[in-house]
Amino acid sequence: MHLSTWLLFCGVTLVVAFTPGPAVLLAVSNAISVGPRRAMISSLGNACGLFLVSAAAMGGLGVVLNTSATAFMVLKVAGAGYLVYLGIRQWRSRTSVFAELQPSGAPAPSRSARRLFGHGVTVALTNPKGILFFSALFPQFLTHDAPILTQFAVLTTTFAAGSVLAHGSYVLLARLLKKQFANPKRAQLFNRVSGGAFVLLGLSLLRLRNKTA
Repeated sequence: MHLSTWLLFCGVTLVVAFTPGPAVLLAVSNAISVGPRRAMISSLGNACGLFLVSAAAMGGLGVVLNTSATAFMVLKVAGAGYLVYLGIRQWRSRTSVFAELQPSGAPAPSRSARRLFGHGVTVALTNPKGILFFSALFPQFLTHDAPILTQFAVLTTTFAAGSVLAHGSYVLLARLLKKQFANPKRAQLFNRVSGGAFVLLGLSLLRLRNKTA
């Protein structure tokens, strides 16, 4: 792969990674609720999920989704349902996720690292846009007379690194704004807004169409 080709892919990656979506929203939500450091656990999970999505796309799942209306619909509904689930859970949360300590002085409850990691992986795996994106993007940057697996590793690692970088940037921004929402009412407002955003993103997936539609 030529350096100029890789640099072009880096530019595309950064544009896509910094565009707000389910993974970015999850990173910001976790940054507010469990802190910036633990929020990055879900981002690392999302990066691992991207490797699986990329491998699936390279293995032909992207073609299946483009040609099978049933397979596309199943994955689309699964992804939408998971985002709606996250949104409802966030909406119904009544705790002040912005406070480092509860009124009793006890540490605020935090989710396990495994659970945070799993959420990141699931968000990546249940988004059909990701598989279709990899299926459409990768062929444009692959050199057919060079080892495909090496190029796959380079491109996927680059995209995963760009996603982690983007999430880290959003997490730091959320940390800077955290004090602005220390008030419980503002915390509840954040829960409602972010929860509603998850639901809207989930519903937007239902409008996604494949080529057979």
